[in-house]
Amino acid sequence: MPDNIRIGIIGINPQNMGSTMTLLDEVPDLRYEMTAMCANREDVLEAFAAEVGCRFWTTDYRELIAHDDLDVVAIYSPDHLHAEMCIEALDAGKHVICTKPMCTSVEDAAAIVSKVRETGLKFLVGQTMRFDLEFTAANRFVEDGDLGEIVAAEAHYVHDMRPVFEFTPWRLHAPQDFMFGGVVHPADIVRCFMGEVEEVHAFGNKGGLTPEYPLKNNFFLNLKFKNGKIGRIMGLYGTSHIPMPMMQVGLYGTKGSLVADFTDNKGGTLKVHMDKTGVEEPMVITYPPEVDRSAYGHGATVIRYMRHFQECLDNDSEPSPNALDGARSVAIGAAAWESIESGQVVKVLTEF
Repeated sequence: MPDNIRIGIIGINPQNMGSTMTLLDEVPDLRYEMTAMCANREDVLEAFAAEVGCRFWTTDYRELIAHDDLDVVAIYSPDHLHAEMCIEALDAGKHVICTKPMCTSVEDAAAIVSKVRETGLKFLVGQTMRFDLEFTAANRFVEDGDLGEIVAAEAHYVHDMRPVFEFTPWRLHAPQDFMFGGVVHPADIVRCFMGEVEEVHAFGNKGGLTPEYPLKNNFFLNLKFKNGKIGRIMGLYGTSHIPMPMMQVGLYGTKGSLVADFTDNKGGTLKVHMDKTGVEEPMVITYPPEVDRSAYGHGATVIRYMRHFQECLDNDSEPSPNALDGARSVAIGAAAWESIESGQVVKVLTEF
């Protein structure tokens, strides 16, 4: 890669996740140069581009993708637009970073995976939960064998969406499907630790918190993994604020168990018990909030996955999570919807 990695962002304004990209130039070891940006509102975009010193901006994402002065396209648009933008960017010879969810159907997921294989370009799904410090530390306990064999796992992502609807109204009116826009977080993290999901049995209902939201938005999923292990996922987006961490994963093994959690702008904890310590009380690690000027306080996490992506570009290595990971997480959501509608256990598509 050249000294500067030229990046264009689709879906950027001061109040969304795309705004975290403006933090990259503050990190000495990152070589990203914000070359282009795209959003719907011309007035907001022009002012924001001037503020951050971006020399090319447009309200037409196809103009950005076609821009010659780009190596990477980063996609932070509404979920239902991700697939077409990803495929068009890959067709234009650009590497791609796409925020979660990669897309919202298994058909689109298969098309993206196929296009990545065809072009040989790099593709990273921006699953922030994998890069939060609490969960990367949990992964080290797993890799070091401190928990023994993990036999069961659970994860959740819960969110009172009322304030989020106010500054991202597309989620209410598109509407956003929270099986993909929400449940994909815990789906990806349990896959990361447990392997591929073979079967899903799910239930869902529609919360009354925001009556005009038209879809089911509260979910419980029971999972069976291909290796015979078991797990469960909770995603609640139609309830009042829940007095628990926003994101959490529990891993339960034969030598030890842990619970790690994270909440936007509030930090989190990692609690781990290991037989080898000889005590019953868990070791507790507290992670302070990583406060920054990004919309959700995810700036440090985004910097970590952008550092990972830069290393993949430099070393011609495979990003993680990649397009296949994104597709398999989407497939869990698709199987869960089928299970909710049918009342049956549903097989999950894993081969793309």
